[in-house]
Amino acid sequence: MKYEQITNQLFIKNRKKFMAMMKPQSIAVFNSNDIYPISADSTMPFQQHRDIFYLSGVDQEESILLLFPNATNVKYREVLFVRETNDHIAIWEGEKLTKERATDVSGVSTVHWLSDFEKIFFDLMTEVETVYFNTNEHYRQAVETQTREDRFIARCKSKFPAHQSAKSNPILQKIRGVKEPEELELLQKACDITEKGFRRILSFTKPGVWEYELEAEYLHEFIRRRSKGFAYTPIIASGNNANVLHYIENNNLCDDGDLILMDVGAEYANYSSDMTRTIPVNGKFSPRQKEVYEAVFRVKNAATKLLVPGTLWAEYHKEVGHIMTSELLGLGLLDKADIQNENKDWPAYKKYFMHGTSHHIGLDTHDYGELKTPMKANMVFTVEPGIYIPDEKLGIRLEDDVVIQEKGEPFNLMRNIPIAADEIEELMSAGK
Repeated sequence: MKYEQITNQLFIKNRKKFMAMMKPQSIAVFNSNDIYPISADSTMPFQQHRDIFYLSGVDQEESILLLFPNATNVKYREVLFVRETNDHIAIWEGEKLTKERATDVSGVSTVHWLSDFEKIFFDLMTEVETVYFNTNEHYRQAVETQTREDRFIARCKSKFPAHQSAKSNPILQKIRGVKEPEELELLQKACDITEKGFRRILSFTKPGVWEYELEAEYLHEFIRRRSKGFAYTPIIASGNNANVLHYIENNNLCDDGDLILMDVGAEYANYSSDMTRTIPVNGKFSPRQKEVYEAVFRVKNAATKLLVPGTLWAEYHKEVGHIMTSELLGLGLLDKADIQNENKDWPAYKKYFMHGTSHHIGLDTHDYGELKTPMKANMVFTVEPGIYIPDEKLGIRLEDDVVIQEKGEPFNLMRNIPIAADEIEELMSAGK
């Protein structure tokens, strides 16, 4: 992998947390992702399933992790299965994990080749009462493809119909949402790489540049700093494109006088950053653009201060809505009658700010983490308000990634990325 090796102490801690929440005489199984085909002999670049990575650090295909805290034989309380490697595979595909290297990466002492899985699993299942299956229950999931996990679950239920089953996801939602110090360092690294990309494009942007050229500048800077690239499909939206929330074509010319909304983040070691900045194509905000920009900036700052332990996610969004309503009144986009006559299920401010303000971020851009219980220290959230005015060909969103602290305001992982309008103008002017 491009990234520097992560200490296996992180994965050891993560496994201990998971196993502490398992039922007696239960086993949990985690599968790597498939390599997905395109057509002919082409495939998508491999992306590891975040759950097996979180628990083991193993970042290659055809891997399985078993966790069985009550196994009679101590060495089978944690077992890692990896694809057998040899000289032929090394020549054609590159280095794969040896058993020794797999232990070094994961901290799992017992490592077998994948070909031994069925025999060992059958033997362990004679001691097991409950199997934890790793189903995808993320609140935004919309997966139609059958996954390696799906196939394993169907096969396991068929072979072991008398066993009980349980869900891994609720445990993962609890533990993945609260980050370890090592994870915060990796997230900071991803944000620092994103900063370098943003500073690069500030000096590159000018009237007549194409959105895809800006995308290319980001990608160049990300990869040269040991990132695989974008943590998610980037949005480079100039002019009215900014009013399309998931605009990803990035194929328009950036015109003098327009703004460019850029929702972009680098990944590092599978951890995501998620930044949005909105800059003027010509390096200078118009008075109206700056007025709206400053309103969004104030909402972001106020919303950030609300992210403290004990805050409820749903109540937080309601409060941000009140803050945004006040700003929209000040901009003349809403009046008192709009507020008095609003539909409580779709408040008036939603006409100009129709998406949520924050989501968990970590190994996934929209990361695991509890949303119906009070927020905890070391949860990491985005803060991303926006105001979208198609009639004015104007869309502005600002976004940072922040860590909830035990006391006080969150720690901003993107504190070094320019965001103040005056600073952006100054940096763009200096780069010309």
